[in-house]
Amino acid sequence: SFVIHLRRDCHREADSLFFFTMQVPGVDQLSQRDQMQVMAQLNEMQMQESMSTYNGLVERCFNECVTNFRFKAIQSDEEQCITRCVQKFMSFTQRVSQRFQEKQQQMQQAMGSR
Repeated sequence: SFVIHLRRDCHREADSLFFFTMQVPGVDQLSQRDQMQVMAQLNEMQMQESMSTYNGLVERCFNECVTNFRFKAIQSDEEQCITRCVQKFMSFTQRVSQRFQEKQQQMQQAMGSR
């Protein structure tokens, strides 16, 4: 199981490196070792950003929705509020990501037509 998982990770890493070199101009000029270091740094930054976003979401939804501390368990109205809060955040995040991709494609098309 560990070997299969490791092989999958290696294939993903190779695929990611190929995608990375195809998407970032000038990276193909770097050695494979340097490309891997840059990719590792980018992955680390992405992980930190994801954790920061997750922690911010938890804090925001908790502060907004959990108001009753008389019970150990979350009350149903609090749970519904948390669900709405998370759904709203996910919807917003998805829309921002979609818009970012659209802008990125427009920029790539504009650069390609030059």
